[in-house]
Amino acid sequence: MKDAVFIWSGGKDSALALYRVLQHQTYCIRFLVTTFSIPHNRVSMHGVAKRLIEEQADSLGIPLWPVFIPEDTTLGTYETEMHHTFLQLKSAGITTAIFGDIYLEDLKLYREQQLALANLDVYFPLWGESTTDLVQEFINQKFKALLVCVSDSRLGSSFIGRQINQVFLRDLPIPADPAGEQGEYHSFVYAGPIFKRAISFKMGEVTFQDYAVNSSAEANALNYDTKFWFLDLLPATTY
Repeated sequence: MKDAVFIWSGGKDSALALYRVLQHQTYCIRFLVTTFSIPHNRVSMHGVAKRLIEEQADSLGIPLWPVFIPEDTTLGTYETEMHHTFLQLKSAGITTAIFGDIYLEDLKLYREQQLALANLDVYFPLWGESTTDLVQEFINQKFKALLVCVSDSRLGSSFIGRQINQVFLRDLPIPADPAGEQGEYHSFVYAGPIFKRAISFKMGEVTFQDYAVNSSAEANALNYDTKFWFLDLLPATTY
């Protein structure tokens, strides 16, 4: 088996991709690599607290390798930090980084280019598959997840906190992507066949965030919403 790391967001695509990898037993997953924003200690864009990602890792039985990125960092600073991380992983014997991406070609190419700089291979277990089929597989395998970040224009606040299930699929507006591949939503997985136990949490407040852009020209260049609803999930216990 090849020693690998899984680039883990805590969401449904990560969970289903990891499930596939563990089933095939080609790779030995040594670490879950997750980036957290400083100073909030939350997963970038998803907004999930580090404590809940730690509980996922513990339930999965795979050590977490956290990477801390300043909230307002430049792309260059981000790439430098990630390159340093990948070099460390390479020196620890890692040969491959695994991602849950499905069909965003430019993102796939970017990941391959960045990992090549550290002489690491890249693997995408879900690449090119139907997003409808993938979400249906996720549901059929009895994973449990809820929406923690929702695009205001693509879905709206009524979807925040919704469970990913058959009712969710039925209620999705056209032309929303079932897997959220166009930025419709991000999720948090709290149970499923790869977890030793369900992740306990409490529902916190719902907030609205407008990621303002500097000009109308910049706004027109963006292919995604800049306004999002977030659900804060709180650890069920403190220590």
